[in-house]
Amino acid sequence: MTTHVKRAFKYRFYPTDAQAAELSRTFGCVRKVYNKALAARTQAWVTRQERVNYNATSAMLTAWKKTDELAYLNEVSSVPLQQTLRHLQMAFTHFFGKRARYPRFKSRKKSRRSAEYTTSAFRFRDGKLKLAKMTEPLAVVWSRPLPEGVSPSTVTVSQDAAGRWFVSLLCDDPGVKPLPENGNAVGIDAGLDHLLTLSTGEKIANPRHERRDRAALAKAQRRLAKKEEGSANRARARLKVAKVHARIADRRRDTLHKITTRLVRENQTIVIEDLTVRNLVKNHRLARAISDAAWSEFRSMLEYKAQWYGREVIAVDRWFPSSRLCSACGTLQGKMPLNVRTWTCDCGTTHDRDVNAAHNLLAAGLAVTVCGAGARPQRSTPDRQSATKQKPSRREP
Repeated sequence: MTTHVKRAFKYRFYPTDAQAAELSRTFGCVRKVYNKALAARTQAWVTRQERVNYNATSAMLTAWKKTDELAYLNEVSSVPLQQTLRHLQMAFTHFFGKRARYPRFKSRKKSRRSAEYTTSAFRFRDGKLKLAKMTEPLAVVWSRPLPEGVSPSTVTVSQDAAGRWFVSLLCDDPGVKPLPENGNAVGIDAGLDHLLTLSTGEKIANPRHERRDRAALAKAQRRLAKKEEGSANRARARLKVAKVHARIADRRRDTLHKITTRLVRENQTIVIEDLTVRNLVKNHRLARAISDAAWSEFRSMLEYKAQWYGREVIAVDRWFPSSRLCSACGTLQGKMPLNVRTWTCDCGTTHDRDVNAAHNLLAAGLAVTVCGAGARPQRSTPDRQSATKQKPSRREP
């Protein structure tokens, strides 16, 4: 059970012109060092079958700073440059562990603009944050207080596509503790007509944030398409498109945080379906609606909050026929198109498709906790229902 939580607190800040220039220069240097180190590691492997580690790239960085071509790297703090080499090392660790694909080069236009500072490169005192190479603290909007008595271990400064500046402070949060066990369990069926349907019968509306701003987004994109490549007008038009996207993403994230926090507080066990969203969005008729629903982000939030507060999330096999299985008698129906929202079983029970699916997911998830079954669901009408291939997401200590 989790007793020690490191949590990032993200705030918006408004830099001066000098600070913005310094940070932009730092972002560029971070990108340059990452790309050169990645190129060096790739070249060493291709030509000599040699694996270059972090220590070797750190030595390369020292040598690069002494050249005339890259002497500008000395103008920014060395800590973000060292941190980007550590990030590259971690990317290769995940690649060799078959948890990620091969690291890619950072693009000047598309990659995230960020720099990470460790404790030696910033000072946080009396509610003021000052970074290395800067003469005055950042004008941070402290929208919520940091946990009392804690100090950040790392500070990450970033700028999003809409031009907004953010600072993220990573620190221990002693306020995150396991909640008292309540024995409640709920099954959740994700959908599009309703964002979520619970086994209690409650349906949570789908706010469709992207649809609400679709007209404004289309208008901004049309104006962007008419601007000349590389012009200042195009840069301003691109910023307007990014601001619409940022507004949509902010509202979506806020909604998901509220829903997941409530579910974790109210329930001890939460059962969801193991959806493969990357495959579902290949359906071009539903791709936009599925992306707007953000099922993957919902699951990610649910899992890390459950780990924080001592709850359990169980993911049921995606092939489990939750919609077609009668939750009353266990009879498996035939094909059921998406436009069929209610159906009546041979036993006489009339089902709401989504509520029935949530009931079946809950039953399948509880079967795992009771007997630890792990077989795939049966494809024919079962006289006795088998549990599905499921996996609890909570990590044991």
